[in-house]
Amino acid sequence: MKSYFRLMLGAKSIYAEQCFKESFIGADFGINQDLSMHLPEIWRDFNRKFIPVWQEVHPGKGKVAAGLACGMLWTVCKGLNKGDIVLCPNGSNTYFFGEIGSDYYYKPGEILPHRRDVAWHSHTIERSEMSPELQRSSGSIGTVSNITKYAEEIESLIGNQPIQTLISTDDTVEDPSVFALEKHLEHFLVQNWKQTLLGKKYDLYKVDGEIIGQQFPTDTGYIDLLAISKDGKELLVIELKRGRVSDVVVGQIQRYMGYIQEELLEQGQVVKGVIIALEDDLKIRRALSVVNNIEFYKYQVSFKLYQ
Repeated sequence: MKSYFRLMLGAKSIYAEQCFKESFIGADFGINQDLSMHLPEIWRDFNRKFIPVWQEVHPGKGKVAAGLACGMLWTVCKGLNKGDIVLCPNGSNTYFFGEIGSDYYYKPGEILPHRRDVAWHSHTIERSEMSPELQRSSGSIGTVSNITKYAEEIESLIGNQPIQTLISTDDTVEDPSVFALEKHLEHFLVQNWKQTLLGKKYDLYKVDGEIIGQQFPTDTGYIDLLAISKDGKELLVIELKRGRVSDVVVGQIQRYMGYIQEELLEQGQVVKGVIIALEDDLKIRRALSVVNNIEFYKYQVSFKLYQ
């Protein structure tokens, strides 16, 4: 089964045109060696070996930044499969798209030397043609973003078929947990972080001014938001749920916290967790009552019409 990815080709898509003309995608990350014999099936194994290598090239950078960079590099080199579809912005609100056609190869001394061949399609996709949800996902931070959940929409765009979008309805929204605005909870928190309670103590994790703590990859899934306390002593894993949350999410966030603790904590740091949802229940209250490093927050949606 093919997957779909948004891929940045250099900072601000600086290499997109050249990649399109020469039919390849690639990455750099400052690791200047052929990785052909160093691409295990599990990206966590790759990270263990190459995080120290990356940190030598980028002195002063922490393990979180190193882990993200190495994870992205492994994804480009190994995680993308032949037949997968990549959407690559060209810096002008337009996306090239094409199909991965080769395994990894190395081109030393050239731009984006860790490469894969791509069969690009002749026409492009305009950002304005995308749904708001796909626009947000395809504009997310990081080199690689998995956008497979929008496969149906992407295939329609690739086939130049119009996307049917719900504009309005006479139906009353009975349950606010299914109201469309709540699908944007993550985006809203990122855009309004400083005005939230969490924003008083924590900052979303950034490297060189760029937020990398949104949809942060781990070996058991993606952390919705990763933050760091203003004194640098705490990493905060944030799990978002649009509606009512169950006790299952406690195990989920603990897995993410375990990954951070085992792989990315610096000396003297600790990891904590926060679950944000519309409602809780007795099960999750019981589950959280016996842990001291996970907190629960509710959010509220307000919707008004004016004439």
